[in-house]
This record gives sequence, C-alpha cells and structure tokens, in this order.
Amino acid sequence: MCGIVGYVGKKSAKDFLVEGLKRLEYRGYDSAGIAVMQEVKGTQKIQTVRAVGKVINLENKLSEHMSGCIGIAHTRWATHGKPSEKNAHPHIDCQGTVAVVHNGIIENYRELQEMLMKKGHTFRSETDTEVIAHLIEEEMSASEKTEHIFEEAFVKALKQLRGAYGIVALSISDPEMILMARKSSPLVLGIGNGEMFIASDISAMIGDVKRVVYLDDGEIALVKKESYRVKTLSNCMKEKEELVLEWDKSVAEKGGFAHFMQKEIFDQPRSFADALRGRLILEDGMARLGGLRAVEKRLRSINRIIIVSCGTSYHSALVGEYMLEEYAGIQTEVEMASEFRYRKPLLDKKTVVIAISQSGETADTLAAIREAKEKGALTLGIVNVVGSTIARETD
Repeated sequence: MCGIVGYVGKKSAKDFLVEGLKRLEYRGYDSAGIAVMQEVKGTQKIQTVRAVGKVINLENKLSEHMSGCIGIAHTRWATHGKPSEKNAHPHIDCQGTVAVVHNGIIENYRELQEMLMKKGHTFRSETDTEVIAHLIEEEMSASEKTEHIFEEAFVKALKQLRGAYGIVALSISDPEMILMARKSSPLVLGIGNGEMFIASDISAMIGDVKRVVYLDDGEIALVKKESYRVKTLSNCMKEKEELVLEWDKSVAEKGGFAHFMQKEIFDQPRSFADALRGRLILEDGMARLGGLRAVEKRLRSINRIIIVSCGTSYHSALVGEYMLEEYAGIQTEVEMASEFRYRKPLLDKKTVVIAISQSGETADTLAAIREAKEKGALTLGIVNVVGSTIARETD
C-alpha cells in the first residue's frame, strides 16, 4: 500500500514530490515524509520532514526555503512499527548522509540490526527500512573514498538483504544522483527534459513524462538529471526499452483497467503474494506469523477455531475455514461478527476466536472479540493497520 516518488532535475524537487504523493493517496497510507538535498552555507545536507496522517499535513510542515533539485518521498502503511512520525520514511543513517525510502519487507532486518548496533549504529525507529540506510553507511565507512563509493556501498548493502524491496536512496557523497533497486516491488523511471522522475506507481508522474522505463527484479538504476544507467547486482549493464506513455491520469490510476473494481480483481494474485512475502519460509516448509510466539503453548492445545468478521473480510474467512480444516485438522466455524456478538456462544480455553478486519476498528468485530475474551477464549487478530484497536486488544 506504500508509495514512492523521487525527482532529480533543474526544478524544485519539493513541488513534484508533494504532487506525486497526492496522486498516490488513493492507495491508502498512514504517514508521509520527504527528503531533499539542500546546499546550506556551501555544504550539502539532507533535509528530512515527516508527518502522521494525510499528505497535506506533511505539506503544511514544509519550509518554502526547501528548494533543492533532488529528493525522495514516501507514503507509508505500517507493517513494522506503529504509525508515527519517527517510523515514517525517509529514514537516514547515523550521520545524516544517506536517506532511504522502501516498499516491501526485509525478512532478516533484526539480525542485520543487531550486527549494526554492535558496530555502534543507533536506530531511531521501529522499522525494517532504517536498516538499509545504516547498511549503506557502514559499507561506505568501510570502503576507500572513491567517486563511486555511494553506488558501491548501495550494491553491497543490497546483497545482504533478504526479502522483497523497492528501494530509492540518495547520499551527500554523490549529491546529483539517486539510486533505485527492485526486487518484487515495482519501480518505474520517468524520462523528462533535463529531469528524471521515479515512482512506485506510474500515476505519480502522469503529465510530467512521456517516456518511461520499468525496472525488472534484480536491477539497479543510477539516475542523474540528464542520464540514467541500469545494471544488475552482478554489475552487468542492461539496455532497457523506453516505453511511450499514452495514458492519462485517470487511466493510470486504474492501472489500464476499465474501472477500479476490475483492477482490484486482477490485483488479487499480487496482493496474495505480498501477504505471504516474509511470512512463508519455502525452504523450511514453514510459516512465520508475527505475534504468535507469545501464545504458542496455548495455541497447541486448541481444538476449535471460530473466525469472526464483516463484509468482504467475511468472504476471506470462508476461504480460511476450508484451509484451516484441511491443513490444521481443527474444527473451524465462520460467523458474521454482528451475529456472534448478540448471541451467547459456548466458548472455553481450548477455543480460539480469530478476528479479521482491514481497518482493525470494525465495531461489530471488536465487540465480538471482547465477548470472546470475557468467556476465556484465546483471541487473535488479522488486520491491516498496526496499532489498531483490534491489534491491541487481541492476545
């Protein structure tokens, strides 16, 4: 659900970045942030501003003096860490020399974080993304100071990451270049006249460019205002096809589909894969779901599952019923939360009640969970908002 935009050129980066974020608002998010390279008293510095809530909240915090011509920005939907200003992107390293925005999930971020902390790095957020900025910083400090130090450190950092990512970064060591990399999370480069645009979704740059280049998995782009290069992690240069953009803004937001409902239908396979990414460990044949370790012992004694939900979440629950009974071999029932809360269900300590809610705030589903807790059942939540009421109140 997150959105990325970037700009390098001859105009104020801030203007495109804010407008680009606004064009991505339809994707849903809980916070936003921007980082712009700015010359202050003859020295390049990265100015970073973040805000919780709508892009307008971020825009209201921006200084009119933020006039740099290269920058990156992001809208975030919380996955690691609650929605807050400190968890919003962009994230920077210890010295403020590197800024990073990222879509995806870094599966091994905790072990990388522990390694970096032992080397003296200090983390300000609860996110997996901040690890990337510190990794780049660490690799730069361990390398010889060459004109390609940022590029080389970026590649070395990428090789240590496990998981899915769309990453865009800038550094004061090369203040005229943005680096971007893709692995299972889309990024597109827009080619302008003496300026380049970057986005996770083409709708962010409609009206600004007529030619675009889509990065493929495993590719890195080195972007300057007049030129770009694309290569692989193994340093093989790639010739990319430049596509002529013929969509208008309304078509772009719908991804080329006739309407949003059609787009959401065809988005299902990707959404399903995104939900599994970082949680399904194929080599071990195991699933790793956050929050279950604390109740693992009790889960092993469960002999009955009840799933409560409303609306389209109820339809998802019906699919889950088939899968849980087939793969877990445990009796499973699905109930509309609005019905469950008004009857007197028979529950005990060997029953688990699972609530499904996109927002984590659905009133009937929340009431059903509270009813289940009162009767001694174990409660679990599947939500799309970190820190929501259901996320906090379930076991």
